[in-house]
Amino acid sequence: MSTDTTTGARVRPPREGRSNGQWLVDGREPLNANEQFKAADNGLNVRARIEQTYARDGFASIPADDLHGRMRWWGLYTQRKQGIDGGRTANMTPDELSDEYFMMRVRIDGGALTLAQLRTVAQISVEFARDTADISDRQNIQLHWVRIEDVPQIWQRLEAVGLQTTEACGDTPRVILGSPVAGIAADEIIDPTPAIRAIADTFIGDPEISNLPRKFKTAITGHPSLDVVHEINDISLVGVVHPELGAGYDLWVGGGLSTAAHLAERLGAFVAPERAAAVWYGVVRIFRDYGYRRLRNKARLKYLMADWGPAKFRKVLETEYLGYALPDGPAAVASGGHADHIGVHDQRDGRKYVGLAPVVGRSSGTKLLALADAAEAAGSERIRLTPHQKLLVLDVDPARVDALLAAAEAIGMTATPGPFRRHTMACTGIEYCKLAFVDTKDTATAAIATLDRRLADLDLDVPITLNVNGCPNSCARIQIADIGLKGQIAKSQDGTDEFAFQVHLGGGLASADREEAGLGRTLRGLKITAEQMPDYVERITRRFATDREPGESFAHWAHRADEEALR
Repeated sequence: MSTDTTTGARVRPPREGRSNGQWLVDGREPLNANEQFKAADNGLNVRARIEQTYARDGFASIPADDLHGRMRWWGLYTQRKQGIDGGRTANMTPDELSDEYFMMRVRIDGGALTLAQLRTVAQISVEFARDTADISDRQNIQLHWVRIEDVPQIWQRLEAVGLQTTEACGDTPRVILGSPVAGIAADEIIDPTPAIRAIADTFIGDPEISNLPRKFKTAITGHPSLDVVHEINDISLVGVVHPELGAGYDLWVGGGLSTAAHLAERLGAFVAPERAAAVWYGVVRIFRDYGYRRLRNKARLKYLMADWGPAKFRKVLETEYLGYALPDGPAAVASGGHADHIGVHDQRDGRKYVGLAPVVGRSSGTKLLALADAAEAAGSERIRLTPHQKLLVLDVDPARVDALLAAAEAIGMTATPGPFRRHTMACTGIEYCKLAFVDTKDTATAAIATLDRRLADLDLDVPITLNVNGCPNSCARIQIADIGLKGQIAKSQDGTDEFAFQVHLGGGLASADREEAGLGRTLRGLKITAEQMPDYVERITRRFATDREPGESFAHWAHRADEEALR
């Protein structure tokens, strides 16, 4: 590793004679199979083939590069064939693992839904997706069991109400996380809705930025709770007040988890609201032009940031892409309560918003239709999904709050969840995901019920987050949970395969309870089975309650505790 003497950037040169695949440095020669199929045909072009050929001729008519590649540009992944155990995940090809059905990801920028949109998604779930509908931690709704023959009709229904699946997956600008209380919270610094809409309406589906080295994740919030997990996105705009320039955004770049977690870095730049979309466009084009494309596992923006550092990144952004300097600005500071917004809260207009918790994001079309009816009866026309697998009902008439709460409880959503139901997330897991080794949703659901019952006697003044992931890719953000569990295959005492979890402790993002973000501590050699998981979490939680200092967070305790105390 060397240092750029002009910018102070950390620079890792490629091996002698080897290209990193940076378009503006090395040219555009495709250096791996993924880059080859993207160069051969833009992923956005597959829609016409889906509508005109594959929906007519069926699943068997889809060639591999479209099936396992370009169809992601339209929110479609083949789902895991049922009955394939986790021990075979790493030893089978995508074709062997794939069922003839799709997961479809409905893109919901900012998590914002009208009741008409919610009902449309819910009815699609009932008619075309076997009543499946999972709320993801990216504010999407994921449907399963979708047949290729039904995709065109689903698109027509979604687009008729202003929804889309465009670039919900693939090497593209993915869904934009947005504050669930945008435009309504009494303590909001700035409403991010105009920035989210400007980016989504202008740039999503633009072929100029639809071939990125890997996925590109965005988060924008103006709420002081920092409610969009900004430290783990490729770009985040976080509301701040500049002492001279007023309200705008603090710019963060280069976050991402997966198998090698990096927290985003502040560029120290203040972004005025009217410049938000232009700055976003500059950052995404830096990724397109300078991102590493040679090795797919090194292609996220976080690796470029790790080598360049924030000073060089900001200089390139300003000089090569914006054409002007950004003013220095203040850092965002977490305050303003919990970022999940669970419970009943005041809006600035005198109405209420109500944060509801399903169990690990699992819902159904039938339940979402019932929720839409309950929300309408309470005077609401708007729903927001959250980055924590929860949802909010906005604009509730204060006189109808109790009726809404009762109706929500009847369909399995609550504004008063137990601590583990509130603070546990789980990814899709082996039920549908081809990458997973273990079950997550059902395992986490059973553990939540056990833990909230067993630990009801504890009265902790800080939350303990539990995130359960089916593989190393960290869709459920295990490295930034108090207790993060990573699914893997382990050997039982009799030598057979059993699914188990590796334990990460003490991760977390900046919040009112924690000043700084940090990654969890991996307990090497510790594996717990699904059956052992509730016992382990109970044990570690009680140990924390006994050993902690006054006001100490779980994360702080986990990083200072002796390893034996954590086993």
